Amino acid sequence: MSTFKITFAGGAQMPTGSNFLVEFGGKKILIDCGLVQGEKYSVPINNAPFTYDPKSVDVLFITHAHLDHVGRIPRLVRDGFRGQIISTEPTREMAELIMLDSMGILGKEAAHDGLPMLYEEKDVLESMHLWGTTLTYEKPFTIKTNDGDAVITLHDAGHILGSSIVEIAYKGKKLAFTGDLGNTPSPLMRDTTPLKDIDYLVIESVYGDRNHKDKDKRIEIFKEAVVSTVAKGGTVLIPAFSIERTQEMLLAFNELVESKQIPEIPVYLNSPLGINITKIYKKYDSWFNENIESVIKSGDDIFAFKGLIQTPTPEASKAINGDNRPKVIIAGSGMSNGGRILHHEAKYLPDPNSTIIIVGYMAVGTIGRHIVDEEKEVYIHGNPIPLRARVVNIHGFSAHKDSEHLVEFVGSTASTLKKVIVVLGEPKSTYFLGQRIHETYDVPVSVPEKGDVMELD
Repeated sequence: MSTFKITFAGGAQMPTGSNFLVEFGGKKILIDCGLVQGEKYSVPINNAPFTYDPKSVDVLFITHAHLDHVGRIPRLVRDGFRGQIISTEPTREMAELIMLDSMGILGKEAAHDGLPMLYEEKDVLESMHLWGTTLTYEKPFTIKTNDGDAVITLHDAGHILGSSIVEIAYKGKKLAFTGDLGNTPSPLMRDTTPLKDIDYLVIESVYGDRNHKDKDKRIEIFKEAVVSTVAKGGTVLIPAFSIERTQEMLLAFNELVESKQIPEIPVYLNSPLGINITKIYKKYDSWFNENIESVIKSGDDIFAFKGLIQTPTPEASKAINGDNRPKVIIAGSGMSNGGRILHHEAKYLPDPNSTIIIVGYMAVGTIGRHIVDEEKEVYIHGNPIPLRARVVNIHGFSAHKDSEHLVEFVGSTASTLKKVIVVLGEPKSTYFLGQRIHETYDVPVSVPEKGDVMELD
């Protein structure tokens, strides 16, 4: 009889839609319950019924608060889930904001496609009611099963604030789900906690087939893009996820402005969610790496600087495009598949004096991916928009480990591994990483497809 049974309900050979069902000792637990994202904020597949009975799930563990890991939780609750939801405290706080904020875009897309709303506000509120338990890193959590106790431990994934690796220890075997693993080094977060004595590892692969070549030069590339654009009188656009990437951008501008490496220009943070998430980051500043902690202790507000303008209201947002000065606009969504950034892209992408800086992963089918691929035009709100602005793609700002560091991460527990299972990536990167891990450590590797079921001894 197998120790663990895993159903790959989402996140297999795709970078979004993380959703893994694990069965052991008569218990059913989920790892993540996220949205599949693509050309739209939420693709129609998210309205499909779950491939398992939500009522039968005992506990849901959340690795981190990005929408592709939490975005279907309210739908799970709407369909009958009444078990515990468990994560770190920052993940819980940010997930609530993320789920409530996304309802606006989800509602517009549902109306446009003639689909029912994925969930309602009451479903979010019920989700938060079930989310009563939070854990700190390395604090064991016990689940009683039909055949002894299972011990769940969260480790620091280093991806975003509160992000976790979920480790399950049961009947002498250890199974770990990485969620998303943080880039090394991160400007803000501590490095990923190495694993040990793991038997089965389920690992992400977003950048499994490439390395962040510009990692050490990211600030220089970033600075040059801003300075050159300002000199031409243009506008700098930065599509940024509200969690982590927005805060990293504020940190970068804080350092560059205070050291006078860039001129003092208006820097608009045009994201109500980003503004509120930044408040949570400030609340949990003890979770940052040692370098940032020392900067904070010196009295520096790392997320504030001269020229920063926050625009929480729709009126303030609309007024930005009337500001003809050289400026920077930071706005969501991070993949340009919704949100306020679209209005600015429609105005400034045709401008050869302007620049769009790409500082994160862009999924296939998103407007952000079309921009990264430097297509001649992109479609925004159904209208063709010529792409004449300069495109600067800085891989080094990614919050994901690259191929080299993913392989290195496996090494900390390679001697005990019986199998590595590669998920959360496009097929090309998933298979490439799997092959690299197999060749490096001579360990069996599997690349499951969505819907696959795997039994582990």
